Amino acid sequence: MTTPVVIAIDGPSGSGKSSVSKAVAARLGLAYLDTGAMYRAATVWVMETADLEDPTSVATAVRAMPLVMGVDPAAPGVELDGRDVATTIRGTEVTTNVSKVASNLEVRAELKRRQREIIDQESSPTEAVLSGGRGIVAEGRDITTVVAPDADVRVLLTASEEARLRRRSLEVHGAADASAVDATRDQVLRRDRDDAKVTSFHTAADGVVTVDSSDLDFEQTVQAVLTVVAQQTGREVAPSA
Repeated sequence: MTTPVVIAIDGPSGSGKSSVSKAVAARLGLAYLDTGAMYRAATVWVMETADLEDPTSVATAVRAMPLVMGVDPAAPGVELDGRDVATTIRGTEVTTNVSKVASNLEVRAELKRRQREIIDQESSPTEAVLSGGRGIVAEGRDITTVVAPDADVRVLLTASEEARLRRRSLEVHGAADASAVDATRDQVLRRDRDDAKVTSFHTAADGVVTVDSSDLDFEQTVQAVLTVVAQQTGREVAPSA
């Protein structure tokens, strides 16, 4: 890759944006940023150091949060105050409380600032740590419209509610039968409903390409996004050796 590329991927819960984004980053030799993991890490930090019910306390804690985000798509670690919290942030308690942190506008401003710093660093030929200046795939809420509206490629990855619930059920419960899907339904739909109060991720903004993965398997979805990358950049982007 001769010039850096920034790829921004947005979408609702269960759309597959995290797994697809990691695969796209790996195949293109790019860094990878999971912005949702940053909100989850912030939730862990707030639960440990602040009052979740006090918006000012939450924002103050997040501004002081000692967070280090790994950007290797093969092992995107999350380090909080020197601790690996990659597993902790996926716990039920964090999932239940993350919207209290993510809906805080001061928190969103702070994490946007940090996300932009990482994106700028990894798309800089002189400062990139992992990608060697080739660029980054950043995924999560409002990436395409707020954090990286200037990205070279912007994708809204979506899927039907049925498909999203099935995928999240498999991820969380290891099954997609009726009971497992029902157990996942409130978690997925409530998170989308709460986040929709502060960001839009169901409808593509101008210049954002929609990829509907409802009837696509994982590999087909990855290829669909790679096709968009080629179309939007005007060239095929060859994977790194």
